[in-house]
Parts: sequence; C-alpha cells; structure tokens
Amino acid sequence: MKQIGFLSFGHWTPSPSSATRSASDVLHQSIDLAVAAEELGADGAYFRVHHFARQLASPFPLLAAVGAKTSRIEIGTGVIDMRYENPFYMAEDAGSADLIADGRLQLGISRGSPEQVVDGWRYFGFAPAEGEDDAAMGRRHTEVLLEILKGEGFAQPSPRPMFPNPPGLLRLEPHSEGLRDRIWWGAASDATAVWAAEQGMHLMTSTLKFDESGEPLHVQQRKQIEAFRTAWAEAGWEREGRVSVSRSIFALVDDRDRAYFGHGGEGDDQFGNIDEKTRAVFGKSYAAEPDKLIEQLRADEAIAAADTLLLTVPNQLGVDYNAHVIESILTHVAPALGWR
Repeated sequence: MKQIGFLSFGHWTPSPSSATRSASDVLHQSIDLAVAAEELGADGAYFRVHHFARQLASPFPLLAAVGAKTSRIEIGTGVIDMRYENPFYMAEDAGSADLIADGRLQLGISRGSPEQVVDGWRYFGFAPAEGEDDAAMGRRHTEVLLEILKGEGFAQPSPRPMFPNPPGLLRLEPHSEGLRDRIWWGAASDATAVWAAEQGMHLMTSTLKFDESGEPLHVQQRKQIEAFRTAWAEAGWEREGRVSVSRSIFALVDDRDRAYFGHGGEGDDQFGNIDEKTRAVFGKSYAAEPDKLIEQLRADEAIAAADTLLLTVPNQLGVDYNAHVIESILTHVAPALGWR
C-alpha cells in the first residue's frame, strides 16, 4: 500500500495555450485540484516553491486555503528553499497553516535547487556566516526551525507585557503540536539523506539526484532510501521514518493522453551538470498504456522502496485534465501494483 498524491510546480504563462495565464489562475486552480484529488481518493496535495519565477511561491497562504477546503488529504510542499527563510516567521506561518488543516501539514524543506537569479537569498536579507556556503546556511536555518517547532519557551518575557503571559520563557505562537514530526527533507545526495534521518526528518527524493555512481536514477534512489532508513534506525527514533518519491507518470487511456504524452515513449534517464561542480541524473517520464505502464513501474526500485508516491502534474493543462491524470493512476495502475 502506498500514499499517492500530486506535486504541482505551479507554472503560469500568458500564452493562449495555457490554462494558467496568471498567478491568480494558478492559486485558485491549485485549491480546486486539491479538492478534486481528495474526492478521487488521493492522499496528498503538494506544491513546489520557486522564487523569482512564474511559479508558486509563498506557500503558506495556499496551504491554509487548501487546508480549509479539504478534510482528509495531507497537504505539503516539495520543497521550500531554506536559504530564503526566516525560521522564526516560518514557524508561525507553518503552525497557523497546520492548525487550519487540523494537523495534516507535511512540510517539505531543503537546501534548494538551482536558482533563477544569482544568490537570490541575498535579496531576502540572508547571507552565509563566516566559513559557511549557502547550503550550510540552509541547513542552519533548518536546525533553528526544528528547534522552534518543539514548542519550548526560549524568549525572555517583558516585565510589563501588553497581555498576561504564562509563566517562564515564551515560545512562538500559534504552536501546532506534532508538526515537528512532520517535516521532510528534500535530499539530492546520500549524505544529506543520512543527515535528514539524524535530524528526525522524513525523506523526499524527486526526479533529480546528484550522480554518485553512474547507475539509473531509480537504483541510486533506492540506495539513498536504504541509507536513510539505516540512519533512522541508528538514531533511535520511535516513530516511523517516511519516504516519498516523485515521478512523472501518465497512463494513456484516451485520445487526450495520447495527444499530450503518447509520442516519446518511456525515454531514458539523462545525465548532466546542474552547475560547474555538480553532475546530476534526471529521471525519465513514464507514459504508456496501463498494462505496459504497470510493468515499467514494477521495475522502478525507488518507487518500490518508498511509502509515498507524488505524481508531478502538468498544471498548465487545467484542473479537469490533471484530475483525470490522477484518477487514471488510481484506477488503472495502482491496484495492479498493490498500491491500493
């Protein structure tokens, strides 16, 4: 059995061929798709965060709206770039969104991905400390956030407060009990997957990973998941460590599917450099008739090892079509693979 949700990057463009021509379109359609996914029996609605791009950013208003409109599915991010985040303000926003959703927030965070601008986090007022690089700064912000989310007091109260205070040091409010245990780390390497386990964060692994062996993406990710689970057990956490894998998967069941995705076949993983220092492997998309698709997915070792599958959706094709994409996987593929 697997949790199955969707992951939207929230693209928009003023093109006549796009169903999302503005940020307003994307935000409203993201809410509508989450509602539709819940009605279809999906388990999660997740949203990517990119800055300085025509894509979703500032996730907490959207997450709160989705939480208010739904009642069952998990809601989350995949992922928030912690280089841009003030962990104190973020803890307040996240606590509010989680309370609105009655404890359904699954917050995916990470060091972040290649950016639209040079050192964009500097425009947000952040800079690495002496001896740090930007990745270390993102991890430092994360460690502060995790500490705050414990809900322990740390701030000295004023001797003349505007409102009465509880005794002792004060914590940030609103605090949502249990959110600390629902933080996920988007890991691009085996080492950061191990670090996430040591911190008590669940693991998100997507369609891109640093190439550490030259093997296919799904094999490298399966080994990454194994390293995460070993480190989780060694850390002694009493709760279960979860793992999500993201994939682009399209079951070709009608003429629309074949028109959009029926031309390229399964394809292959791609290897290349995402910057001057880092070689990565990019995962292939799956698009086939259901019977063939089932056999292809059965061979994906990372999907088999994960407990959660996030389907990346082509959000610019509109809510109705993306709901169809999700329903096709739930109906024509998942049962044959034992996911339902």
